[in-house]
This record gives sequence, C-alpha cells and structure tokens, in this order.
Amino acid sequence: MSLLDSTLNLIRTFLPLLLVLAAVVGLLWASHWLLLRRHPELGPEQRLPRQLILLLLVGCGVAVIVLALPVTSTVRDQLLSLLGLIVTAVIALSSTTFVANAMAGLMLRSTRNFHTGDFIRVGDQFGRVTERGLLHTEIQTEHRELTTLPNLYLIQQPVTVVRSSGTIVSVSVSLGYDIHHARIEPLLLEAARRAELEEPFVRYMELGNFAITYRIAGFLPDVKSLLTVRSNLAKHVLETLHEGNVEIVSPNFMNLRQLRHEEQMIPPPVEEPPQEEQPRPEERMFDKAEQAERVEREYRSRLAEIEQMEKRLETAEGEDRERLEKALAERKKQAAELATAAHQNDADDPVNQ
Repeated sequence: MSLLDSTLNLIRTFLPLLLVLAAVVGLLWASHWLLLRRHPELGPEQRLPRQLILLLLVGCGVAVIVLALPVTSTVRDQLLSLLGLIVTAVIALSSTTFVANAMAGLMLRSTRNFHTGDFIRVGDQFGRVTERGLLHTEIQTEHRELTTLPNLYLIQQPVTVVRSSGTIVSVSVSLGYDIHHARIEPLLLEAARRAELEEPFVRYMELGNFAITYRIAGFLPDVKSLLTVRSNLAKHVLETLHEGNVEIVSPNFMNLRQLRHEEQMIPPPVEEPPQEEQPRPEERMFDKAEQAERVEREYRSRLAEIEQMEKRLETAEGEDRERLEKALAERKKQAAELATAAHQNDADDPVNQ
C-alpha cells in the first residue's frame, strides 16, 4: 500500500471525528456567544441558568465526540463508562457540603423569599442582605460586620424576613397591679405616636405573679429606620410613663429595697439641651447593604428599560430606529456596569476608600 493510500485511509477514518469535533466546537462557541457574550448586562443571578445550560451542552458535546471516535463498539462503551465514572468520581470526591450548598442556593433563588437589602433573622443572626451567591448569602449586622451564611443553613433554619412594605415595631414593659390599666394604655399609645408609628395598639401579654406585661406596638412603613425607631419607642415609653407619674419598677424590687410607700423610683425631670438632627445610624451600620440594594434596584430598572426598548425597536423605522439603537446600546452598557458593581469586593467599597 502506497503512502497516498495510507493517507487517504487515515483521512477517511478520522474525517467523521474531525467533522463532529468541528461541529461541537462551533456549536459550543455559538451557544456561549448567544447565552453569555452577547448579554454583558446580565448579572450573576441571570447568568447562572445560562451557565448551567452551557455546562450541560459541554457534557453532551464530549459524549458526542466519544461516540464519533473510530473505535469498536466495545471500546466505545468502555470509554462512555469511563466518562460516567469520572463524572461520578468528581461529584463523589467533591464535598457533600459544597453540593448541598449549591442545591440550597438554587432553591433560594427559585423561592425568592428575600432579596438584596432585606432585613432577615436566621437563628441568632440578624442583619441586611448584601449579597446572594450560589453557595452562601452575606448579611451585614447592626455592628457593620459582614457575616457569611451557608445556603444550606438558610434552608435548614427558619428565615424571618422583614417585609419591605413595612413591619410592626413593639416594646414590652412590666408594671405592678397597683396601677390601673386605664392609666397605662393612653401613655403607651402616646409613646408610639411620638415614635411616629402608625396605627398603634396595646396588648396585654401576661398576668404574672407580681406584674402585668404590656406590649405597645405600631406599624413602621420605612423599615430602613427599624433600629432607630425601636430605640426611640423604648425611650418614649420611658418618658411618657414618667411624665404620667408611673414608676417602672416591680413590687419585688420595692420590697427588696424596703422603700417607703410614698417613695417612687422616678428620676426628677431634667431639662435636656437642644440636640442637632443626627443621621440615621442605619446608614453607617448597613452601608454595604444600602449600596447593594441601590445598585440592584437601578440594575432592575435598566433591564426593564432595555426590554421596553427592544419591543419598540421591532416596529421602529428610520431615524427613530437609529435613536433607539443608540439608546439601547447605552442602557446595556449601564446595565453591564451595574452588574459588575453589584458584586465588587468589600475592599472596593467606597466607604473604605
């Protein structure tokens, strides 16, 4: 057999494999361009399902290439078995916690029970969500600390979410039976009004052996000032009860101190100096959460504008079409910048610069 015949036989043998390889590479490149490269404005949450689809396509492409190898069916079956064994080994050798956190992350994204910027409480942790990843969720506590919570932990524990549309703020106080409740209710309601709570109400929580436990509560529409309003409500409860000549002390405390009946544990009034208006402490406590919420809100707004422009572009003509194309390109650029800014490292935080 001549060299030319050997070359032709080799080409005929490997030509199907080369064609399949070229087709698979071309399809994967086109899929990557269609799913990811042509949409730089997509954030990580929107890119994740596209990346999973691309990963699935890569796996299918590898299987097709193995099927196209110029080998016997027995060898081909062995290669497919080996490929399946490798995939199984990778999953088995990977940490089960890693896989569980990834699955939990997908579940949290599908349920969407909280978003960036929301107040959440999980176990002993309380703070505002700054980042939602596939494996973890980051919250910023009231001490301005960043706490990373594994997504598996969020699935296994009850998650309390403060609704962005408003929440109930309350304070409890115990007072003796010697004070009639008709005196207490107006004072507590006045404290709630001073704290600028809407629709305040008083609840009787417990009739104890020595005291009655009251709870004053009201609706707070602006949850971003949650901690400040809680503190102000406790302060105003203290002030209104003292102004109403009601001492906040249990009978047990009076008996132990052996106070005379006419003595009351109410400090004398103090003339407080005028105080300058101070910024909300939440602005410093949850600065990263505030920034993340603002960026995500602007990002969603840009996506909505892009969707509307793309619909208008389908019927636009002439100069109107050119103007829309320029505006659409600008919106996509802005969305891509916001998607990048939403997931910057905390070292790039403007507060730390």
